[in-house]
Amino acid sequence: MQFSGALPTVDLTYSDVFLVPRRSAVTSRLDVDLSPGDGTSATLPLVASNMNSVTGPRLAATLARRGGLGVLPQDMPLQDLDAAIRWVKDQPVGWDTPLVLAPETTVVEAAELLPATVGHGIVVSEKTDGPVHVDDILGIVPATRLGTALPDARLGDLARGRSASIDADDVDSPRAAFDLLVAADAEIVCVLQHGHLVGTLSQRTALRGSLYRPAVDASGRLIVAAAVGINGDVAAKAKALAAAGVDVLVVDTAHGHQEGMLRALRTVSGLGLGIPIVAGNIVTADGVRDLVDAGASVLKVGVGPGAMCTTRMMTAVGRPQFSAVLETAQAAAELGAHVWADGGVRYPRDVALALAAGAASVMIGSWFAGTIEAPGRLQVDELGRVFKESWGMASTKAVQGRFGRLDAYERARKELFAEGISSSKIYLDPLRPSVEDLVDMITSGVRSSFTYAGAATVAEFHDRALVGLQSAAGYEEGKALPVSW
Repeated sequence: MQFSGALPTVDLTYSDVFLVPRRSAVTSRLDVDLSPGDGTSATLPLVASNMNSVTGPRLAATLARRGGLGVLPQDMPLQDLDAAIRWVKDQPVGWDTPLVLAPETTVVEAAELLPATVGHGIVVSEKTDGPVHVDDILGIVPATRLGTALPDARLGDLARGRSASIDADDVDSPRAAFDLLVAADAEIVCVLQHGHLVGTLSQRTALRGSLYRPAVDASGRLIVAAAVGINGDVAAKAKALAAAGVDVLVVDTAHGHQEGMLRALRTVSGLGLGIPIVAGNIVTADGVRDLVDAGASVLKVGVGPGAMCTTRMMTAVGRPQFSAVLETAQAAAELGAHVWADGGVRYPRDVALALAAGAASVMIGSWFAGTIEAPGRLQVDELGRVFKESWGMASTKAVQGRFGRLDAYERARKELFAEGISSSKIYLDPLRPSVEDLVDMITSGVRSSFTYAGAATVAEFHDRALVGLQSAAGYEEGKALPVSW
């Protein structure tokens, strides 16, 4: 990366900078390869952060299907983490994971899992646990039907006569799948193989299958990461997660440049698990050098930029994110390591700028929390707007969940020093309610950024990105007008 003009004398965040277009031989955004090249098998530089309100197994599988990586949070009990990892590994790669509900489920109950939106649906089955045979299936209800049915209507009644399906063995490409659905004039269908349900498929899913490469392990299964803290029996937990099949291990704490982190890293790296080890959070080159020396291959960078984080206002600790990524990425490259930019992205431009600064991937938290696939039930406010609840990982709510097994006195001591937002409504974007919709928007913008820079890969973008400084007025000038003239 190069600066256009004089070098900055202060630290910068994403809104302080912009990308300058350069002569380019990249003729199409589809010619761009966004693979991060960070030792993972991800094909997109997008990582869902290890927050309880952001990444669960459902979001992790959906994101991996499009090439990204989800990090399951460390607050989950070990047995739940084990089950979540194995669940992701069992999910289909070429089809959507089916949402299977019983016929007596009402519309209002179903709406807590799925809003009335195009491209999604519910398989209604007499059997909802374990493999579902074709004879168990009553039909499939498009999610859009939930918006027109009575709240107390039963899915079994809505599914009658809606048993559209295709056989997985009849589909040899995403284009063929798309053509099948168009020919059948079907919004969504069941995918069957050897008489059993293996997924669902919509026209949009088939189209995405032709545009994205899934992130899979050596056995062709979707990849997933998981986080561990630096306290307790870190070795036992790391070995258990590796045995469950985790593909990336994230050793995580708010202040990553500390002795406790270095001890934990040496312990985990000494296990020889054969998977990438990510560690953080840090914001300096010194932090990079110490954590890499202790065994990390990827550094998680960012203190205080997240939407749910109050660290900077509470402690004055942190660093503007663009400069933090720039310095740490340069230090990591010298050591053969990589950086994940964690937090602070509000628009696709911010993702592009993080990559320009040298990040291999960009971690996203609250932006993904307001999606269908994020953990938690969908709720509706007094104006009829759909939302999910989100909270910071240092908040009272997170502390209560993390230390719920402590006695009342010790738990109260922990809660006394909690910080961060305990509850925030993250509204679903009616136009982009799914994490896949957000991935479409983000990657579309980032791919175009690459073409403007004349870069066809992430590595080329690191080299060719030309960055300029701008005033607050310059930043505002780049925003579209919310109303007409």
